[in-house]
Amino acid sequence: MMKRSQTFSVYLERRMARILLLGIISGFPWVLIGSSLSLWLKEDGLSRSTIGWAGLIFGVYALNFLWAPLIDRLRVPYLTPKLGHRRAWIVVFQSLIFVCLVGWSLADPAAHLWGVIAIGLVIAIASATQDITIDALRIEQIGTDEGQAMAAGAAVAVVGWWTGYKLGGVVALNTAEVIQSAGIEDYWQMTFLVLGLVVIACNIALMFVPELPPTDRAAAQSTDDQVIASKLGFGGLTGHVVVWLVATVIGPLMSFFRRNGFAIAVAILGFIFLFKIGEAFLGRMSIVFYKEIGFSKSDIALYSKGIGWVTTVVFTLLGGLFAIRIGLVRAMFLSGILMAVTNLMFSWLAWAGPLETLFAAAVLLDDLAAAFATVTFVAFISMLVDRTYTATQYALLASIGTAGRTLFASSSGALVDWLNGDWGTFFVITALMVVPSLVCLWVLRYRLTAMLSGAQVRLFNKRVE
Repeated sequence: MMKRSQTFSVYLERRMARILLLGIISGFPWVLIGSSLSLWLKEDGLSRSTIGWAGLIFGVYALNFLWAPLIDRLRVPYLTPKLGHRRAWIVVFQSLIFVCLVGWSLADPAAHLWGVIAIGLVIAIASATQDITIDALRIEQIGTDEGQAMAAGAAVAVVGWWTGYKLGGVVALNTAEVIQSAGIEDYWQMTFLVLGLVVIACNIALMFVPELPPTDRAAAQSTDDQVIASKLGFGGLTGHVVVWLVATVIGPLMSFFRRNGFAIAVAILGFIFLFKIGEAFLGRMSIVFYKEIGFSKSDIALYSKGIGWVTTVVFTLLGGLFAIRIGLVRAMFLSGILMAVTNLMFSWLAWAGPLETLFAAAVLLDDLAAAFATVTFVAFISMLVDRTYTATQYALLASIGTAGRTLFASSSGALVDWLNGDWGTFFVITALMVVPSLVCLWVLRYRLTAMLSGAQVRLFNKRVE
Protein backbone atom coordinates (compact mmCIF):
# COMPACT_ATOMS: atom_id res chain seq x y z
CA MET A 1 0.00 0.00 0.00
CA MET A 2 1.39 3.43 -0.94
CA LYS A 3 2.15 5.75 1.97
CA ARG A 4 -0.04 8.86 2.31
CA SER A 5 2.95 11.17 1.87
CA GLN A 6 3.93 9.39 -1.34
CA THR A 7 0.38 9.53 -2.60
CA PHE A 8 0.08 13.25 -1.94
CA SER A 9 3.50 14.11 -3.41
CA VAL A 10 2.22 13.54 -6.94
CA TYR A 11 0.20 16.76 -6.57
CA LEU A 12 3.45 18.73 -6.15
CA GLU A 13 4.84 17.89 -9.58
CA ARG A 14 5.27 20.82 -12.00
CA ARG A 15 3.05 19.25 -14.62
CA MET A 16 0.14 19.39 -12.18
CA ALA A 17 0.34 23.19 -12.20
CA ARG A 18 0.03 23.09 -15.98
CA ILE A 19 -2.98 20.79 -15.75
CA LEU A 20 -4.51 23.19 -13.20
CA LEU A 21 -4.24 26.05 -15.69
CA LEU A 22 -5.81 23.99 -18.47
CA GLY A 23 -8.72 23.20 -16.16
CA ILE A 24 -9.22 26.93 -15.42
CA ILE A 25 -9.34 27.73 -19.13
CA SER A 26 -11.88 24.95 -19.66
CA GLY A 27 -14.15 25.89 -16.76
CA PHE A 28 -14.38 29.65 -17.20
CA PRO A 29 -16.71 29.70 -20.27
CA TRP A 30 -19.34 27.86 -18.21
CA VAL A 31 -19.61 30.98 -16.06
CA LEU A 32 -20.61 32.90 -19.16
CA ILE A 33 -23.28 30.57 -20.56
CA GLY A 34 -24.34 29.23 -17.16
CA SER A 35 -24.62 31.49 -14.11
CA SER A 36 -24.08 34.82 -15.89
CA LEU A 37 -26.50 34.18 -18.75
CA SER A 38 -29.16 32.63 -16.47
CA LEU A 39 -29.10 35.51 -13.99
CA TRP A 40 -28.95 38.09 -16.80
CA LEU A 41 -32.10 36.61 -18.35
CA LYS A 42 -33.78 36.27 -14.94
CA GLU A 43 -33.15 39.92 -14.02
CA ASP A 44 -34.46 41.01 -17.42
CA GLY A 45 -37.80 39.38 -16.58
CA LEU A 46 -37.63 36.17 -18.61
CA SER A 47 -39.41 33.03 -17.37
CA ARG A 48 -37.94 29.90 -15.73
CA SER A 49 -38.93 27.84 -18.75
CA THR A 50 -37.16 30.24 -21.11
CA ILE A 51 -34.02 30.13 -18.96
CA GLY A 52 -34.20 26.35 -18.78
CA TRP A 53 -34.62 25.92 -22.54
CA ALA A 54 -31.81 28.40 -23.14
CA GLY A 55 -29.64 25.74 -21.52
CA LEU A 56 -29.98 23.71 -24.71
CA ILE A 57 -26.91 25.59 -25.92
CA PHE A 58 -24.95 23.27 -23.61
CA GLY A 59 -25.97 20.51 -25.99
CA VAL A 60 -23.00 21.28 -28.22
CA TYR A 61 -20.80 19.75 -25.52
CA ALA A 62 -22.55 16.49 -26.27
CA LEU A 63 -21.81 16.82 -29.97
CA ASN A 64 -18.17 17.93 -30.02
CA PHE A 65 -17.00 14.37 -30.65
CA LEU A 66 -18.43 14.79 -34.17
CA TRP A 67 -15.74 17.28 -35.12
CA ALA A 68 -13.10 16.10 -32.63
CA PRO A 69 -11.38 13.97 -35.32
CA LEU A 70 -10.81 17.10 -37.40
CA ILE A 71 -9.36 18.96 -34.41
CA ASP A 72 -7.09 15.95 -33.81
CA ARG A 73 -5.77 16.08 -37.36
CA LEU A 74 -6.08 19.53 -38.93
CA ARG A 75 -3.40 22.17 -38.36
CA VAL A 76 -4.09 25.86 -37.81
CA PRO A 77 -2.27 27.88 -40.48
CA TYR A 78 0.60 29.93 -39.09
CA LEU A 79 -0.29 29.25 -35.42
CA THR A 80 0.41 25.50 -35.29
CA PRO A 81 4.11 25.84 -36.25
CA LYS A 82 4.47 28.68 -33.73
CA LEU A 83 2.46 27.38 -30.77
CA GLY A 84 2.00 23.65 -31.32
CA HIS A 85 -1.05 21.73 -32.50
CA ARG A 86 -3.03 21.77 -29.25
CA ARG A 87 -2.22 25.31 -28.09
CA ALA A 88 -2.97 26.79 -31.51
CA TRP A 89 -6.53 25.52 -31.45
CA ILE A 90 -7.06 26.75 -27.88
CA VAL A 91 -5.93 30.27 -28.81
CA VAL A 92 -8.28 30.33 -31.82
CA PHE A 93 -11.35 29.52 -29.75
CA GLN A 94 -10.37 31.69 -26.81
CA SER A 95 -10.22 34.59 -29.26
CA LEU A 96 -13.69 33.73 -30.55
CA ILE A 97 -15.06 33.72 -26.98
CA PHE A 98 -13.57 37.18 -26.44
CA VAL A 99 -15.30 38.50 -29.57
CA CYS A 100 -18.61 37.03 -28.35
CA LEU A 101 -18.28 38.81 -25.00
CA VAL A 102 -17.87 42.07 -26.87
CA GLY A 103 -21.05 41.17 -28.77
CA TRP A 104 -22.95 40.55 -25.53
CA SER A 105 -21.79 43.92 -24.20
CA LEU A 106 -23.83 45.51 -27.01
CA ALA A 107 -26.97 43.33 -26.66
CA ASP A 108 -30.33 43.64 -24.89
CA PRO A 109 -31.89 40.23 -24.07
CA ALA A 110 -35.39 41.67 -23.63
CA ALA A 111 -35.34 43.08 -27.16
CA HIS A 112 -33.08 40.58 -28.89
CA LEU A 113 -33.43 37.31 -26.97
CA TRP A 114 -32.56 35.09 -29.91
CA GLY A 115 -29.51 37.19 -30.73
CA VAL A 116 -28.27 36.86 -27.14
CA ILE A 117 -28.86 33.09 -27.17
CA ALA A 118 -27.17 32.83 -30.59
CA ILE A 119 -24.05 34.49 -29.18
CA GLY A 120 -24.26 32.13 -26.20
CA LEU A 121 -24.41 29.24 -28.65
CA VAL A 122 -21.24 30.45 -30.37
CA ILE A 123 -19.52 30.68 -26.96
CA ALA A 124 -20.67 27.13 -26.19
CA ILE A 125 -19.39 25.85 -29.55
CA ALA A 126 -16.04 27.57 -29.04
CA SER A 127 -15.79 26.28 -25.47
CA ALA A 128 -16.80 22.73 -26.38
CA THR A 129 -14.33 22.67 -29.25
CA GLN A 130 -11.44 24.02 -27.23
CA ASP A 131 -12.21 21.38 -24.59
CA ILE A 132 -11.37 18.73 -27.18
CA THR A 133 -7.78 19.87 -27.37
CA ILE A 134 -7.53 21.00 -23.72
CA ASP A 135 -8.39 17.48 -22.54
CA ALA A 136 -5.95 15.97 -25.03
CA LEU A 137 -3.16 18.31 -23.92
CA ARG A 138 -3.90 17.46 -20.28
CA ILE A 139 -3.86 13.70 -20.81
CA GLU A 140 -0.66 13.93 -22.87
CA GLN A 141 1.16 15.54 -19.93
CA ILE A 142 1.04 12.08 -18.23
CA GLY A 143 2.46 8.74 -19.37
CA THR A 144 0.21 5.89 -20.45
CA ASP A 145 1.35 3.68 -17.55
CA GLU A 146 1.05 6.30 -14.79
CA GLY A 147 -2.25 5.30 -13.20
CA GLN A 148 -1.56 7.17 -9.95
CA ALA A 149 -0.53 10.33 -11.79
CA MET A 150 -3.60 10.10 -14.05
CA ALA A 151 -5.93 10.00 -11.03
CA ALA A 152 -4.05 12.93 -9.47
CA GLY A 153 -4.08 14.80 -12.79
CA ALA A 154 -7.82 14.26 -13.05
CA ALA A 155 -8.23 15.73 -9.55
CA VAL A 156 -6.10 18.75 -10.41
CA ALA A 157 -7.95 19.24 -13.72
CA VAL A 158 -11.25 19.22 -11.86
CA VAL A 159 -9.85 21.70 -9.32
CA GLY A 160 -8.83 23.90 -12.22
CA TRP A 161 -12.23 23.58 -13.88
CA TRP A 162 -14.06 24.50 -10.69
CA THR A 163 -11.59 27.33 -10.07
CA GLY A 164 -12.40 28.76 -13.48
CA TYR A 165 -16.11 28.23 -12.90
CA LYS A 166 -16.42 29.19 -9.20
CA LEU A 167 -13.94 32.08 -8.97
CA GLY A 168 -15.01 33.19 -12.41
CA GLY A 169 -18.53 33.28 -11.02
CA VAL A 170 -17.35 35.33 -8.03
CA VAL A 171 -15.77 37.85 -10.40
CA ALA A 172 -18.86 37.93 -12.64
CA LEU A 173 -21.48 38.26 -9.91
CA ASN A 174 -19.58 40.76 -7.77
CA THR A 175 -18.62 42.85 -10.79
CA ALA A 176 -22.26 42.93 -11.89
CA GLU A 177 -23.39 43.94 -8.40
CA VAL A 178 -20.76 46.69 -8.08
CA ILE A 179 -21.62 48.14 -11.48
CA GLN A 180 -25.35 47.89 -10.72
CA SER A 181 -24.82 49.69 -7.39
CA ALA A 182 -23.06 52.46 -9.28
CA GLY A 183 -26.35 53.15 -11.06
CA ILE A 184 -25.36 51.82 -14.47
CA GLU A 185 -28.43 50.33 -16.15
CA ASP A 186 -26.61 47.97 -18.53
CA TYR A 187 -24.49 46.49 -15.74
CA TRP A 188 -24.35 42.99 -17.22
CA GLN A 189 -23.10 44.34 -20.53
CA MET A 190 -20.26 46.13 -18.74
CA THR A 191 -19.53 42.97 -16.76
CA PHE A 192 -18.95 40.99 -19.95
CA LEU A 193 -16.23 43.42 -21.00
CA VAL A 194 -14.48 42.84 -17.67
CA LEU A 195 -14.77 39.08 -18.19
CA GLY A 196 -13.13 39.52 -21.58
CA LEU A 197 -9.97 40.60 -19.74
CA VAL A 198 -9.99 37.21 -17.96
CA VAL A 199 -9.98 35.48 -21.35
CA ILE A 200 -6.93 37.51 -22.42
CA ALA A 201 -5.10 36.57 -19.20
CA CYS A 202 -5.85 32.87 -19.82
CA ASN A 203 -4.30 33.06 -23.29
CA ILE A 204 -1.13 34.61 -21.90
CA ALA A 205 -0.84 31.91 -19.21
CA LEU A 206 -1.37 29.16 -21.81
CA MET A 207 2.04 29.95 -23.30
CA PHE A 208 3.66 28.41 -20.19
CA VAL A 209 2.13 24.97 -20.91
CA PRO A 210 4.56 22.92 -23.04
CA GLU A 211 3.34 20.66 -25.82
CA LEU A 212 5.18 17.46 -26.68
CA PRO A 213 5.98 16.75 -30.36
CA PRO A 214 3.27 14.49 -31.84
CA THR A 215 5.79 12.08 -33.41
CA ASP A 216 4.41 8.85 -31.94
CA ARG A 217 0.79 9.90 -32.46
CA ALA A 218 1.42 10.82 -36.08
CA ALA A 219 3.22 7.54 -36.72
CA ALA A 220 0.41 5.48 -35.19
CA GLN A 221 -2.21 7.39 -37.18
CA SER A 222 -0.22 6.81 -40.35
CA THR A 223 -0.14 3.07 -39.64
CA ASP A 224 -3.92 3.01 -39.15
CA ASP A 225 -4.31 4.97 -42.39
CA GLN A 226 -2.36 2.30 -44.27
CA VAL A 227 -4.49 -0.49 -42.78
CA ILE A 228 -7.71 1.29 -43.76
CA ALA A 229 -6.33 2.04 -47.25
CA SER A 230 -5.49 -1.61 -47.82
CA LYS A 231 -8.99 -2.70 -46.79
CA LEU A 232 -10.77 -0.07 -48.88
CA GLY A 233 -8.65 -0.67 -51.96
CA PHE A 234 -8.83 2.92 -53.23
CA GLY A 235 -6.02 4.49 -55.21
CA GLY A 236 -4.99 7.89 -56.51
CA LEU A 237 -5.98 11.30 -55.14
CA THR A 238 -9.61 10.29 -54.59
CA GLY A 239 -8.52 7.23 -52.67
CA HIS A 240 -6.19 9.32 -50.51
CA VAL A 241 -9.02 11.71 -49.61
CA VAL A 242 -11.45 8.86 -48.84
CA VAL A 243 -8.89 7.06 -46.69
CA TRP A 244 -8.10 10.25 -44.78
CA LEU A 245 -11.77 10.92 -44.07
CA VAL A 246 -12.49 7.32 -43.02
CA ALA A 247 -9.38 7.13 -40.84
CA THR A 248 -10.12 10.50 -39.24
CA VAL A 249 -13.75 9.76 -38.39
CA ILE A 250 -13.97 5.98 -38.09
CA GLY A 251 -10.47 5.15 -36.86
CA PRO A 252 -10.96 6.42 -33.27
CA LEU A 253 -14.30 4.60 -32.93
CA MET A 254 -12.83 1.37 -34.28
CA SER A 255 -9.96 1.66 -31.82
CA PHE A 256 -12.29 2.17 -28.83
CA PHE A 257 -14.53 -0.81 -29.62
CA ARG A 258 -11.58 -3.01 -30.59
CA ARG A 259 -9.74 -2.33 -27.29
CA ASN A 260 -12.76 -2.88 -25.02
CA GLY A 261 -15.00 -5.29 -26.91
CA PHE A 262 -18.40 -4.34 -28.31
CA ALA A 263 -20.58 -5.36 -25.34
CA ILE A 264 -18.39 -3.68 -22.72
CA ALA A 265 -17.96 -0.57 -24.86
CA VAL A 266 -21.73 -0.17 -25.23
CA ALA A 267 -22.27 -0.81 -21.51
CA ILE A 268 -19.73 1.78 -20.41
CA LEU A 269 -21.22 4.33 -22.79
CA GLY A 270 -24.61 3.69 -21.16
CA PHE A 271 -23.19 4.28 -17.69
CA ILE A 272 -21.45 7.48 -18.79
CA PHE A 273 -24.70 8.76 -20.32
CA LEU A 274 -26.72 8.23 -17.12
CA PHE A 275 -24.25 9.00 -14.33
CA LYS A 276 -24.66 12.76 -13.73
CA ILE A 277 -28.16 13.55 -15.00
CA GLY A 278 -29.56 14.33 -11.54
CA GLU A 279 -26.65 16.64 -10.76
CA ALA A 280 -27.26 18.45 -14.06
CA PHE A 281 -30.94 19.06 -13.25
CA LEU A 282 -29.91 20.62 -9.95
CA GLY A 283 -27.12 22.68 -11.49
CA ARG A 284 -29.25 24.04 -14.33
CA MET A 285 -31.86 25.51 -11.97
CA SER A 286 -29.80 26.14 -8.82
CA ILE A 287 -29.09 29.83 -9.35
CA VAL A 288 -32.76 30.47 -10.26
CA PHE A 289 -33.75 28.58 -7.09
CA TYR A 290 -31.38 30.67 -4.94
CA LYS A 291 -32.80 33.88 -6.38
CA GLU A 292 -36.44 32.85 -6.00
CA ILE A 293 -36.21 31.87 -2.33
CA GLY A 294 -34.63 35.22 -1.45
CA PHE A 295 -30.83 35.18 -1.69
CA SER A 296 -29.03 38.19 -3.22
CA LYS A 297 -26.27 38.08 -5.87
CA SER A 298 -23.67 38.74 -3.16
CA ASP A 299 -25.09 35.87 -1.06
CA ILE A 300 -24.91 33.55 -4.05
CA ALA A 301 -21.39 34.73 -4.85
CA LEU A 302 -20.23 34.13 -1.25
CA TYR A 303 -21.77 30.74 -0.55
CA SER A 304 -22.17 29.14 -3.96
CA LYS A 305 -19.06 30.54 -5.64
CA GLY A 306 -16.54 31.82 -3.05
CA ILE A 307 -16.88 29.29 -0.23
CA GLY A 308 -17.94 26.75 -2.82
CA TRP A 309 -14.61 27.12 -4.61
CA VAL A 310 -12.61 26.50 -1.43
CA THR A 311 -14.61 23.40 -0.52
CA THR A 312 -14.50 22.12 -4.10
CA VAL A 313 -10.71 22.42 -4.24
CA VAL A 314 -10.30 20.61 -0.92
CA PHE A 315 -12.81 17.86 -1.70
CA THR A 316 -11.44 17.33 -5.21
CA LEU A 317 -7.88 16.81 -3.99
CA LEU A 318 -9.11 14.54 -1.21
CA GLY A 319 -11.37 12.77 -3.69
CA GLY A 320 -8.39 12.14 -5.97
CA LEU A 321 -6.44 10.60 -3.09
CA PHE A 322 -9.50 8.58 -2.07
CA ALA A 323 -9.98 7.26 -5.60
CA ILE A 324 -6.31 6.28 -5.77
CA ARG A 325 -6.56 4.28 -2.53
CA ILE A 326 -9.96 2.54 -2.90
CA GLY A 327 -10.29 2.34 -6.67
CA LEU A 328 -12.21 4.19 -9.34
CA VAL A 329 -15.21 1.89 -9.51
CA ARG A 330 -15.96 1.92 -5.81
CA ALA A 331 -15.30 5.68 -5.71
CA MET A 332 -17.81 6.30 -8.52
CA PHE A 333 -20.43 4.21 -6.75
CA LEU A 334 -20.02 6.13 -3.51
CA SER A 335 -20.04 9.48 -5.31
CA GLY A 336 -23.33 8.57 -6.98
CA ILE A 337 -24.94 7.92 -3.60
CA LEU A 338 -23.53 11.20 -2.31
CA MET A 339 -25.02 13.14 -5.25
CA ALA A 340 -28.48 11.77 -4.40
CA VAL A 341 -28.12 12.76 -0.73
CA THR A 342 -27.02 16.25 -1.77
CA ASN A 343 -30.13 16.81 -3.84
CA LEU A 344 -32.26 15.88 -0.84
CA MET A 345 -30.47 18.61 1.13
CA PHE A 346 -31.76 21.13 -1.39
CA SER A 347 -35.27 19.80 -0.85
CA TRP A 348 -34.83 20.57 2.83
CA LEU A 349 -33.65 24.10 1.99
CA ALA A 350 -36.65 24.63 -0.30
CA TRP A 351 -39.10 23.61 2.44
CA ALA A 352 -37.28 25.48 5.23
CA GLY A 353 -36.83 28.79 3.42
CA PRO A 354 -33.78 31.08 2.96
CA LEU A 355 -31.72 30.02 6.00
CA GLU A 356 -28.09 30.99 5.46
CA THR A 357 -26.69 28.15 7.59
CA LEU A 358 -28.72 25.55 5.72
CA PHE A 359 -27.78 27.18 2.41
CA ALA A 360 -24.09 26.95 3.33
CA ALA A 361 -24.47 23.29 4.40
CA ALA A 362 -26.30 22.35 1.19
CA VAL A 363 -23.69 24.08 -0.97
CA LEU A 364 -20.90 22.41 1.02
CA LEU A 365 -22.35 18.94 0.51
CA ASP A 366 -23.12 19.68 -3.14
CA ASP A 367 -19.52 20.73 -3.76
CA LEU A 368 -18.26 17.60 -2.01
CA ALA A 369 -20.47 15.37 -4.15
CA ALA A 370 -19.73 17.20 -7.39
CA ALA A 371 -15.97 17.20 -6.76
CA PHE A 372 -15.88 13.54 -5.80
CA ALA A 373 -18.05 12.45 -8.73
CA THR A 374 -16.23 14.54 -11.29
CA VAL A 375 -12.68 13.57 -10.35
CA THR A 376 -13.47 9.85 -10.42
CA PHE A 377 -15.39 10.23 -13.67
CA VAL A 378 -12.60 12.17 -15.40
CA ALA A 379 -9.92 9.75 -14.19
CA PHE A 380 -11.99 6.80 -15.35
CA ILE A 381 -12.56 7.97 -18.92
CA SER A 382 -8.99 9.31 -19.16
CA MET A 383 -7.67 5.80 -18.53
CA LEU A 384 -9.85 4.41 -21.34
CA VAL A 385 -8.54 6.53 -24.24
CA ASP A 386 -6.05 5.39 -26.87
CA ARG A 387 -3.19 7.93 -27.12
CA THR A 388 -3.29 7.57 -30.89
CA TYR A 389 -6.66 9.35 -30.81
CA THR A 390 -6.53 11.15 -27.45
CA ALA A 391 -8.68 14.13 -28.35
CA THR A 392 -11.29 12.20 -30.31
CA GLN A 393 -11.87 9.36 -27.88
CA TYR A 394 -11.94 11.55 -24.79
CA ALA A 395 -14.33 13.92 -26.57
CA LEU A 396 -16.54 10.95 -27.47
CA LEU A 397 -16.74 9.69 -23.89
CA ALA A 398 -17.17 13.15 -22.38
CA SER A 399 -19.81 14.01 -24.98
CA ILE A 400 -21.86 10.95 -24.12
CA GLY A 401 -21.91 12.11 -20.50
CA THR A 402 -22.74 15.65 -21.50
CA ALA A 403 -25.55 14.44 -23.77
CA GLY A 404 -27.29 12.76 -20.85
CA ARG A 405 -26.95 15.84 -18.68
CA THR A 406 -27.82 18.44 -21.31
CA LEU A 407 -30.67 16.85 -23.21
CA PHE A 408 -32.61 16.01 -20.07
CA ALA A 409 -31.56 18.97 -17.89
CA SER A 410 -32.79 21.48 -20.45
CA SER A 411 -36.30 20.52 -19.40
CA SER A 412 -35.54 21.31 -15.75
CA GLY A 413 -37.28 24.70 -15.85
CA ALA A 414 -40.36 23.16 -17.47
CA LEU A 415 -40.39 20.47 -14.76
CA VAL A 416 -40.38 23.13 -12.00
CA ASP A 417 -43.21 24.96 -13.75
CA TRP A 418 -45.15 21.68 -14.12
CA LEU A 419 -44.71 21.20 -10.35
CA ASN A 420 -46.08 24.73 -9.84
CA GLY A 421 -42.80 25.91 -8.37
CA ASP A 422 -42.54 23.06 -5.83
CA TRP A 423 -38.76 23.10 -5.54
CA GLY A 424 -38.71 20.49 -2.75
CA THR A 425 -40.39 17.82 -4.88
CA PHE A 426 -38.21 18.82 -7.84
CA PHE A 427 -35.01 18.05 -5.92
CA VAL A 428 -36.42 14.73 -4.65
CA ILE A 429 -37.00 13.71 -8.28
CA THR A 430 -33.44 14.69 -9.21
CA ALA A 431 -32.12 12.55 -6.33
CA LEU A 432 -33.80 9.48 -7.83
CA MET A 433 -32.22 10.11 -11.24
CA VAL A 434 -28.86 8.67 -10.15
CA VAL A 435 -30.28 5.17 -9.47
CA PRO A 436 -30.19 3.78 -13.08
CA SER A 437 -26.48 4.61 -13.48
CA LEU A 438 -25.61 2.92 -10.18
CA VAL A 439 -27.45 -0.24 -11.27
CA CYS A 440 -25.47 -0.16 -14.52
CA LEU A 441 -22.20 0.31 -12.65
CA TRP A 442 -22.98 -2.58 -10.29
CA VAL A 443 -23.56 -4.93 -13.23
CA LEU A 444 -20.26 -3.87 -14.85
CA ARG A 445 -18.10 -3.82 -11.73
CA TYR A 446 -16.08 -7.00 -12.31
CA ARG A 447 -15.63 -6.59 -16.05
CA LEU A 448 -14.06 -3.19 -15.46
CA THR A 449 -11.00 -4.94 -14.00
CA ALA A 450 -9.89 -6.03 -17.46
CA MET A 451 -10.67 -2.62 -18.97
CA LEU A 452 -8.33 -0.85 -16.53
CA SER A 453 -5.46 -3.29 -16.89
CA GLY A 454 -2.24 -1.38 -16.29
CA ALA A 455 -3.94 1.43 -14.38
CA GLN A 456 -2.52 0.23 -11.04
CA VAL A 457 -5.66 1.05 -9.09
CA ARG A 458 -7.70 -1.02 -6.66
CA LEU A 459 -11.06 -2.26 -7.90
CA PHE A 460 -13.19 -3.37 -4.97
CA ASN A 461 -11.06 -6.12 -3.44
CA LYS A 462 -8.86 -6.75 -6.48
CA ARG A 463 -5.65 -5.09 -7.58
CA VAL A 464 -4.78 -4.62 -11.21
CA GLU A 465 -1.04 -4.42 -11.96
